[in-house]
Amino acid sequence: MTAEEKKVILASSAGTIFEWYDFYLYGSLAAIIGAQFFTSFPEATRNVFALLAFAAGFIVRPFGALVFGAMGDLIGRKYTFLATILIMGFSTFLVGLLPGYSSWGVAAPIILIALRMAQGLALGGEYGGAAVYVAEHAPANQRGYFTSFIQTTATLGLLLSLIVILLVQGYVNGNWEPTPVLDAAGAAVMNADGTPKMIKAFDLWGWRIPFLGSIFLLAISLYIRLQMNESPAFKKMKEEGAQSKAPLKEAFGTWKNGKIALIALLGLTAGQAVVWYSGQFYALFFIQNVIKVDSFSANVFVAWSLILGTGGFLFFGSLSDRIGRKPIILGGCLLAAITYFPVFHALTQTANPALYAAQQTPVTVTTDLSTCSFQFNPTGTAKFTSPCDIAKATLAKSSVNYTTVAGTPAAGAEIKIGDTVIPSYDASALAGPELAAAKTAFEKAVNEALKAAGYPLVADANTTVAKANNFFDIFTAQKLKIVAILTYLIILVTMVYGPIAAMLVELFPTRIRYSGLSLPYHIGNGWFGGLLPATAFAISAQSGNIYAGLWYAIVVAVMTVVIGTIFVPNNTHKKDIFAD
Repeated sequence: MTAEEKKVILASSAGTIFEWYDFYLYGSLAAIIGAQFFTSFPEATRNVFALLAFAAGFIVRPFGALVFGAMGDLIGRKYTFLATILIMGFSTFLVGLLPGYSSWGVAAPIILIALRMAQGLALGGEYGGAAVYVAEHAPANQRGYFTSFIQTTATLGLLLSLIVILLVQGYVNGNWEPTPVLDAAGAAVMNADGTPKMIKAFDLWGWRIPFLGSIFLLAISLYIRLQMNESPAFKKMKEEGAQSKAPLKEAFGTWKNGKIALIALLGLTAGQAVVWYSGQFYALFFIQNVIKVDSFSANVFVAWSLILGTGGFLFFGSLSDRIGRKPIILGGCLLAAITYFPVFHALTQTANPALYAAQQTPVTVTTDLSTCSFQFNPTGTAKFTSPCDIAKATLAKSSVNYTTVAGTPAAGAEIKIGDTVIPSYDASALAGPELAAAKTAFEKAVNEALKAAGYPLVADANTTVAKANNFFDIFTAQKLKIVAILTYLIILVTMVYGPIAAMLVELFPTRIRYSGLSLPYHIGNGWFGGLLPATAFAISAQSGNIYAGLWYAIVVAVMTVVIGTIFVPNNTHKKDIFAD
């Protein structure tokens, strides 16, 4: 690798790491931010709304790919890079300044989502530029290896965000005492055992510090990007007057090129995306919100898995230069589809043995099925008042696996936990003190039955759940096994993601390469992948099975294996990408 090639990779990778850091701060803190900006919604709806705000940045990524992809093919790679980093950096900084729902009301979540969308637009133009820029500088027989450095940036950006969060979290919580949680009326919120619920200082205000600190990363990124030279392929094309005058029309307006984009989406990036987000973001969300591991410990375990697994990007990128990109990407999708269920079961059993043991107790909800609603309405506007809805929402909060049985009990719905039967209540038929009394009595009865079945309802009282006291506190059999499971998921990520940049570059001609690869990549990762956490969580919660959401990733991964095997060309690693 020459000095110039090293400079190209450093300039592209460093700036891209900082962009991913900015983008994923929100994902790492989704549950905490949700409590600040969506406090008017029930807890169950709040979790999904927080995830959908995270997903909003992904939804607009294809539009960013169109705008900045065209810019990259028209005016060059370098200046498009500068535009994307400026938009990303300032949007992240403003999230740290934005007041919460209690101060600005509904305007706060609206502005938050708008800033997330601005981040998504910027990121939509970022990845394609980085992949094209590096690939067009790389030796022909090392494109997979060179572009795999770009592939590490998303994971390194996530790792950087986790490390910053852990450092700030440790400092803030170590120097400021927790305060009581208050509801909208100003009354103290109580735990299941009747003790006041407390909120740590980091969860209340300390989470803003990593967002505000991103302004320094923005300054560094701008300096790095200003040192970059334009891609030699683009300069040569510009000198010869061979640029596309309408890159979007040329890339997607004809079946010849449009077909390539469609095959790249369904036969490569869709499956790659769901494996990527399952292995990193959904795994983190699953550990924190479903298995009930505290956020500090969950971040420590995921951070270690990222440290151990990130080298896989370079390994599989280099391997793809020898055996091809297609078999590695599709092999990773197939392994994920086969192993996700046993892996996530093992993660629950290892990280929270008490919860896993309690889930073996049969729990059923007997009800008239026509009265059951989709519990996690993403708009947050629906009122869930039927006995069925109340019963299922109460169980979901404690990560209970349950089955729904058709029936017509006198109360409208009843929960059976082991041998204990608890009738639900109809919130639409009650009001005032009667409703409050019915709610309190029902939740108390359910909590007592769950506690008798072994469910650890109070996190601090659960001695079996994995807990890391500091970043290096992982050297016990339980914690090492958790890290090993998470590292396996990261290795699957590196299989599907390591070779994907080189593969996409090789599919499209130089004059429309930026536009052509950006759209299928960002539809795959922005829509199929970005919506995965919210979709999987909602499916699991609605079905009554904490693992049911994995079906979304498995079905998409299998679809990619089938379509990719049939339609994606082989041996693109031998292609001359400048022949056109």
